[in-house]
Amino acid sequence: MAHGGTAWSETWTYFEGAWHEGNPAIVSARTHGLWLGSCVFDGARAFEGVTPDLEAHCGRVNASAEAFGLTPGHKAGEIMELAQDGVAKFDKGTALYIKPMYWAEQGGYYGVVPLAETTQFCISVFDTAMPDPGGSFSITKTSFRRPTLETAPVDAKAACLYPNSARALREVQALGFDNAVLLDAMGNVAELATANLFMVKDGVVHTPYPNGTFLNGITRQRVIKLLRDAGRNVVERIIPYRELQDADEIFSTGNYAKVVPITKIDDRDLQPGPVAALARELYWTFAHGG
Repeated sequence: MAHGGTAWSETWTYFEGAWHEGNPAIVSARTHGLWLGSCVFDGARAFEGVTPDLEAHCGRVNASAEAFGLTPGHKAGEIMELAQDGVAKFDKGTALYIKPMYWAEQGGYYGVVPLAETTQFCISVFDTAMPDPGGSFSITKTSFRRPTLETAPVDAKAACLYPNSARALREVQALGFDNAVLLDAMGNVAELATANLFMVKDGVVHTPYPNGTFLNGITRQRVIKLLRDAGRNVVERIIPYRELQDADEIFSTGNYAKVVPITKIDDRDLQPGPVAALARELYWTFAHGG
């Protein structure tokens, strides 16, 4: 199927009580979520027959909706059941992205403030391959920064936050790098444009503490717990960029790719290290019920 000249992967969409095959048109030019940004979502993964932390992702989309003043009309367990119905429409083991969403259809006070009573909901489940963790993955610092809660809705997984990530990615990709390291308002490492960030130095795992400028990712939290349970020292703290440049290992965590080693920062090449390999192994074991 195609939309606007772009081919879409196989997709099923739940909207207004029914599943629709493909990517149906469900918003209009005056939809508040499209026009003025009252759109929140979450992302979970299905792969190799498992859906790790699906309920946590379904719960977070409701928390994001509430942060925007929307009315989440489905409990986390209901969203989880709907997501599992969507996954069942694909061949078993297909790598999928599971995206529940809320948005306001209308706004009040000059159209700006989203009207909670017009909250809409959908789930989009689509075929998306898992990235190869064995490939090269380069990063460098971008000039763009993460906002604070006083300047943007960073307490939600909100669509309006992603143009900032997009311009950071455009900047570093023009320089030949894959992903961007964004600093927080104080000039310390926050996260990548698309994932949370970990570094290893002298056997100790370090990651920026969640200071309100970026989401404390569900996969991030899971990996921290798994590493600590395995006896690893994981420290959440302020990390200046110069320390990241000097790390023994760097790896990312996020729903889309889970755990991926980073093989280059600026002009310095890195080898995938044992801690990143351990984190990925622990996560896969957890995901498959271990």
